[in-house]
Amino acid sequence: MKILHLLYESKGDYFGIGGVGIRAYKIYNYLKDKHDVTLLCKKYPAAQDGYRDGLKHIFVGTESRNFTKTLLSYAYQAALFVKKHGDEFDIIIEEFSPAIPTFLHLYKKRPVVLQIQGYTGRQYFRKYNLFYSTTLYILEKLRPKYYKDIIVVSDVTKSRLNLDNKKNIFTISNGVDGELLELKPGESDYILYLGRIDIHHKGLDILLDAYKEFYGKFPEVRLVIAGEGRDMGRFIELVDKLQGNIKKNIEIIGWIDGERKLSLLKNALIVVIPSRYESQAIVALEAMACGKAIIVSDIPELNYVVKSGSGISFKTENAVSLAKSMKEIISSKEYKDIGRRGRDWVKEFTWDKIARSYEEFLYKVFKSKINQ
Repeated sequence: MKILHLLYESKGDYFGIGGVGIRAYKIYNYLKDKHDVTLLCKKYPAAQDGYRDGLKHIFVGTESRNFTKTLLSYAYQAALFVKKHGDEFDIIIEEFSPAIPTFLHLYKKRPVVLQIQGYTGRQYFRKYNLFYSTTLYILEKLRPKYYKDIIVVSDVTKSRLNLDNKKNIFTISNGVDGELLELKPGESDYILYLGRIDIHHKGLDILLDAYKEFYGKFPEVRLVIAGEGRDMGRFIELVDKLQGNIKKNIEIIGWIDGERKLSLLKNALIVVIPSRYESQAIVALEAMACGKAIIVSDIPELNYVVKSGSGISFKTENAVSLAKSMKEIISSKEYKDIGRRGRDWVKEFTWDKIARSYEEFLYKVFKSKINQ
């Protein structure tokens, strides 16, 4: 098949890359030799069209460091690209974001699959001004209902968006690289946060407040922050305001990948995911694969961590609760046993299996269009 994927975040993006982009690259790494894949990406300064990792990249939109302007220009020009070139492809995948109003459900020349990673809901009102928040909230609720074919990453998202009555909706989980399951877990002296540097979304302000409390009992345990994102400058300012000894114990290392990422994961004491809202966090699955215990906020999207025995939860947005969970799991020394349970559970979620499920759904949609 010739696949066009509207991917609003890609490698090298000034605004960072999260689960949406990582998922796409992982899946297409297994499908690129069988299918002709084109990624239609949001333009950023210095972005150039061409092939990366065997995948064709085309960048559209306006080069800007203004996030809203970048998203809206991408929505407009991506929609124009589909109208002009959409019939050159067999199937089109659109990553859903209410901030990117393409309205491609109106495009009928080729099947369009909407892929939904997560749900934000009323959290918009705590992050943006009233007008923008209201717009995003309404679009998030309404737009998916107009698409016939939908992929969700978790059943929780399907339920939150009231999509249970949609006939052609399929849940396809995120995954992990099989090589992570072969790593021998190590043990260093740090708690790890790995993900996008988005203070409100990822709960990084909560994490810092919790670590201040945690440090009083465990001054020998460091906090390592790995990732990148548009809030990096503000986050560094928050860390700089901390007291000297606590500040020295926090290491911000930026974006990591490859062997350095594997080393960081396998040697962490535990991994913490303090998000206010989330999809199905890839880093949680990767931590499980590395045999690491996880602490997560008690939002429904992360319940699978606790249910699988792979970690424990804390009360969302409560730094005291998070600090208590961090102290308990480090004090108990049970994090190794918890990590082993997580590794056993995640074995069925390798990216090769996820890619096959994804491919099967695309074939199903493509064939149903042909038979109409």
